[in-house]
Amino acid sequence: MPRTPALKSQSVTPISRRTVLKAGATLLLSVCSVGSARSAEVVAVRVWPSPDYSRLTLETSSKLKTTHFLVKDPNRLVIEIEGINLDAKLKSLVAKIHANDPLIASARIGQNRPGVVRLVLDLKAEVRPQIFSLEPIDQYKHRLIFDLYPNTPADPISSFLKDRAEAGNNANSTNNTAESAEEQTQKLTRLFTVALDPGHGGEDPGAVGAGGSLEKDVVLSIARRLKAKLESQPNVRVMLTRDGDYFVPLDVRVKEARKIQADLFVSIHADAFVEPTARGSSVFALSNKGASSTAARWLANKENAADLIGGIHIKSNHQHLSSVLLDLSTTAQINDSLKLAKSVLGEIGKINRLHKEQVEQAGFAVLKAPDIPSILVETAFISNPEEEAKLTDNNYQDQMADALMRGIRRYLLKNPSLIRNKLT
Repeated sequence: MPRTPALKSQSVTPISRRTVLKAGATLLLSVCSVGSARSAEVVAVRVWPSPDYSRLTLETSSKLKTTHFLVKDPNRLVIEIEGINLDAKLKSLVAKIHANDPLIASARIGQNRPGVVRLVLDLKAEVRPQIFSLEPIDQYKHRLIFDLYPNTPADPISSFLKDRAEAGNNANSTNNTAESAEEQTQKLTRLFTVALDPGHGGEDPGAVGAGGSLEKDVVLSIARRLKAKLESQPNVRVMLTRDGDYFVPLDVRVKEARKIQADLFVSIHADAFVEPTARGSSVFALSNKGASSTAARWLANKENAADLIGGIHIKSNHQHLSSVLLDLSTTAQINDSLKLAKSVLGEIGKINRLHKEQVEQAGFAVLKAPDIPSILVETAFISNPEEEAKLTDNNYQDQMADALMRGIRRYLLKNPSLIRNKLT
């Protein structure tokens, strides 16, 4: 009988130990789970140098935190990235910095401490860094963006004039074989400036064809061909809103065109649709009375989302073009845009089937310059396998550039006394 309490005591102790051990193991697993959740997976590392700024992008499985500071003599930007560990993809950043980058000379990266990576950018000049995060959108996961702007930005007008002078020295002979005899005898009586806008770029690939072709690449190639053809015409000079694979916010494209006092603005695209059977070319102008069709409204909304995909810092000076600019767009500007659009549509219809026989209108943000006749051209549907093959063909790209050149030139010849309504 006296052993009973002891037996009770012995029977309780092992159970308590098992309970404690089990609880401890659960706690340990919980801690390990939390620790692993804090380490983000690196999806991709990208570098986008451009004439105006340099961009680095880290795409990861979860959001990251950063701190940074600038160092002088020599100029460096030091960035500490929390919640990540050094891996092969992060190390690949070093090799992605090329000699032609306008601001970044080289990069160094290492594990500063557990869960924290330190990135050091050796700079060619003093910069104003903008570092911000983007939430997942479209094909992207979380993105950490490093935008580096020079303290002394380049003057767009002097840069444009310099590029124009260099192009003039190397200009090819004019190709007028497709023009009428009447047009060949006419001369443009004053200097006209055309802003060509290859859509998308950099982080924003635009539409993707079934064969993997990217809209941003196709339209840049067409725009470069068109630039050369236009500059071979008398008294015409051309600015490209981008001349490489980098992202330019929509409002910046319009602002740059206004800075050089462009007479015309032509945005070039190659869209996609949910059905691969959609085909044909289209030309659009701005509307102040709503879209001319449901499809035009859908396309405008899609193109206006480019800033969200390409990535802008909402606290920076880059802002979406508001309805204020639309209000400033005069009836005369829209009427001139429609004339230009009709002239271009007529020429495109000679080389490709038209998706719509008439010019369409919608609230495209990139067409909202209040003082510049502006159009958006959808050269073809890159989502259609047959048209994708055309868009990636050198001969077709050249034909499209020729058609666009003829349409623009015909408009300029019919409006020799074109006067811009300059607004500040």
